Amino acid sequence: MNLLDFADYAGTCAFAISGTLSALEKKLDLFGATFIGVVTAVGGGTIRDILMGNTPVTWISNVEYFILICASIFLTFIFYKRIIKLKQTLSLFDTIGIGVFTIIGIEKAIVFGLSSPICMVMGLSSAVVGGVLRDTLCNDVPLIFHKEIYATACIAGGTIYLILHYYGVNLYFSQSITILSIIAIRLLAIKFNLSLPKITVSEE
Repeated sequence: MNLLDFADYAGTCAFAISGTLSALEKKLDLFGATFIGVVTAVGGGTIRDILMGNTPVTWISNVEYFILICASIFLTFIFYKRIIKLKQTLSLFDTIGIGVFTIIGIEKAIVFGLSSPICMVMGLSSAVVGGVLRDTLCNDVPLIFHKEIYATACIAGGTIYLILHYYGVNLYFSQSITILSIIAIRLLAIKFNLSLPKITVSEE
C-alpha cells in the first residue's frame, strides 16, 4: 500500500465518522446515523464514478472500503463521547481527506482522457459532494456554500496538480505538493478567519 492509498482509506474513515457525528448531534436514530455516515464517506466518489461511467463504483468493487466505513461508524457509536472531544482533530483529517480525494478524482478523470476543466470538476466532486449530502440530509446549509474557504482550497490545489501534470513533473512530488497546498490553504483560512467576499443584495 502506498501513501496515497493509505491517505485514501484514512480520509474515507474520517468522512464516515464526520457524517455519523453530524447525524448523532441531530439525534437521529441508529439507521439514520449509519445511512448518513455511509453517504458522507462514499457520496463524492460514487457521483464521480457514475458521471464518468466507471462502474461498478469504487466502494462496491472494493469491499475494503465498505468494511472500513462500517467499522468507523460502529466505533463512533461506541466511543461517541470521546470522539466528539477530538472534533478539531477530525477537521484536520477532513482537510487531509479533501486534499487526497481531489487528487484521486483528477487522476481518474485523466485516465478517462477528460479535459482539464472536467478533471477539476471530478476532483471537486470526489472531495466535497459527500459533505454536501451529509449537510443536506442533516438539514444544514452545506459547508461549501458558506463564505469560508473549503471548495476553493480544492480548486487551487487541483489547479496546481494539473499544471504539474501538464509539465510532466514527478507523480509523487505532484501529489505531495497538491495535498500540502490544499491543507495549508484550508488551515490558514481557519486560523486567520479568511473567507471569500459575501454577496449582499440590495432590497431597494
